[in-house]
Amino acid sequence: MIWLSKFIISGFADEISENTTEQFEHLNSLGIEYFEPRGIDGKNISELTSDEAKSLKAKMDKYGIKVSSIGSPIGKININDDFEEHLKLLERVIETAKILDTRYIRIFSFYVDGEYEKSRDKVIEQMKRMVSLAEEKGVILLHENEKGIYGDIASRCADILRSVNSKHLRAVFDPANFVQCGQKTYPDAFEMLYPYIEYMHIKDALENGDVVPAGYGIGCVGDIISSLDRGGYSGFVSLEPHLGSFTGLDALEEDDKMTKLEGSTPEKFTLAYKALKKLLPMEGNE
Repeated sequence: MIWLSKFIISGFADEISENTTEQFEHLNSLGIEYFEPRGIDGKNISELTSDEAKSLKAKMDKYGIKVSSIGSPIGKININDDFEEHLKLLERVIETAKILDTRYIRIFSFYVDGEYEKSRDKVIEQMKRMVSLAEEKGVILLHENEKGIYGDIASRCADILRSVNSKHLRAVFDPANFVQCGQKTYPDAFEMLYPYIEYMHIKDALENGDVVPAGYGIGCVGDIISSLDRGGYSGFVSLEPHLGSFTGLDALEEDDKMTKLEGSTPEKFTLAYKALKKLLPMEGNE
């Protein structure tokens, strides 16, 4: 079977293990060449020193692993928290991105305590300042829709992207996060954000918000992938399984031990990977 190269599989490998050796060995076993670093040997990616980032890059090279995007926590603070300190953290993350040889950094648009209209102008102002830094440094910030931040539903994501109006701010489309916000992912959110989508997070969710493998929830992941394919999408589809125990896990595949595995594990990452592969366009037969 030949998988079409325009959909490049990556993933949050800290959902395999917090240990990078175990992360990379498992990615190698699945034939995945990219990862989205977030948890690195017990530290958040934003906390790495330059020397630690260089050591990580050397280890990546040893295993033949590259970075698709930095899975940073930038923008995942309250809108009224100290933004100047947070901007310094973004500078540090950009330095790490350069060392790890990626142009993409995942970000958020600030928790607003439900005060969307009141917070809107401050959110846009701070997003513009982050994007100005990204423009200066030659990186691209990828805004992820996340429950509780300003850009949690498609209309507010679009508001940010239109208002900032920069090629250095694009969208990460996360179907499960939209489901958890009561947003219809397809066609509603997808069509509204389509011009800005440059990266996909692959997780699905049930109506009650429980995260499930792609294609097993109501996030219309298959429809979204098909539409991206028809539109000529060329980019990353990054696994973010978040698979705890959920109804129906034992019926999917693998073995009876799956339902007894708490939290994220190599086995559950593999399950999410296999579910995604079933939805990707391909040539030939398995």
